[in-house]
Formats: sequence, C-alpha cells, structure tokens
Amino acid sequence: MCAAATSAREVKLPPGEWLQWGGQFENLRAATARLSIVVPICFALILLVLYLSLGNLALAATVFSPVPLALAGGVFAIALRGIPFSVSSAVGFIALSGVAVLNGLVLMASIRRRLEAGEPLEQAIHLGALERLRPVLMTALMASLGFVPMAIATGAGAEVQKPLATAVIGGLITSTLLTLFVLPALTRMVLAKRMLAYGLPPGSRS
Repeated sequence: MCAAATSAREVKLPPGEWLQWGGQFENLRAATARLSIVVPICFALILLVLYLSLGNLALAATVFSPVPLALAGGVFAIALRGIPFSVSSAVGFIALSGVAVLNGLVLMASIRRRLEAGEPLEQAIHLGALERLRPVLMTALMASLGFVPMAIATGAGAEVQKPLATAVIGGLITSTLLTLFVLPALTRMVLAKRMLAYGLPPGSRS
C-alpha cells in the first residue's frame, strides 16, 4: 500500500498514460479490504456465541481475553521469522482465535460445573483449572505440531503455508500460557463480583 502511494506521488507519467497495479499486489489489496470486514465480524460472532453459552457478558469477555494475547504472539512469531504480513497469516489469526477461545471455554465449563455442584469459589477455580490442564495442553500441542511441517516448508506453496502456520504456532504458545495462568485469576475476579447475577446458589460462594 505504501509503495502504491509513493509511486503515485513521485512517478510522473506523460499525458494519456497511467499506472495501474496488478498481480499479487492487487490481490493482496482486495483481500485486505475484505478481511477488514470479515475479521471483526468473526470476532463479534465468537463473542456472541460465548455469551449465548455462558449467559453472562463479563464471563464471555473473560473467555475471549486470550484472543488478543494470541494475536500478539502470532504477530511476534511472524516478525521474528521476518515473514511479511499476508492474507494467509490473517487466516491463521482467525483459526488461532478459535482454538484460543475453545481452550478458555473448556476451562470455564469445568469451573462452572463445580460451582453449580456447590463447591466454594476458590476450590472450584483451583480444581477446575487442574482438571482441564491436560486437555488444554493437548489441544494446543496437537494444533502446534500439526502446523510444524507447514511452518518449515520450503517447496511449492511455502509462501502461503509459512505465514499461516507461524501465526498459529506463535499465538498458541502465548494464548495457552494465558489460559492456564491468567484466565483463572480473571475468572476469580469476575465471579467474585457477579455470583448472584451468574445464577449460582448462595452455598457456592466462598
């Protein structure tokens, strides 16, 4: 985009001639315009589904919280490898957001089930996090390992595979750490203030 603006400003063409960009650059510009609409819609739909699943906007936002850190991890991984941003990396960010939210929802479901069974808040969060430790780690590990061949590809199509796989692997590392260590603390803060609105029996409060 900067190259197009610079060329349009500095290149002087004779009357009757014009400069038009095509090929991969034009495809990237068109795809970027579409993604600027699709990506926010995807995030809004994810947040809506979380709200419908949990019945509480604060809890939905808590489960959604690993997504920004996952995106940051993906951007850092791409920058570390010196890979330019592309459409395939944007698609990787969308897939990464789904995995990050899934892990958070798995953890929240375990905590919710224990709270509804009458366990104190602190105990429900502690045991729920321990109970879902293995599923969260396995989900992140399997997804990461599955993308390793794409991340190190050198043959035909590697320019499409590398950005996608790198974004997913880097984002899964950061989002998994947040899910396991930060998400339980955020859940404790939210539930401590919203126990009654959450619809739990009084005996479940710590």
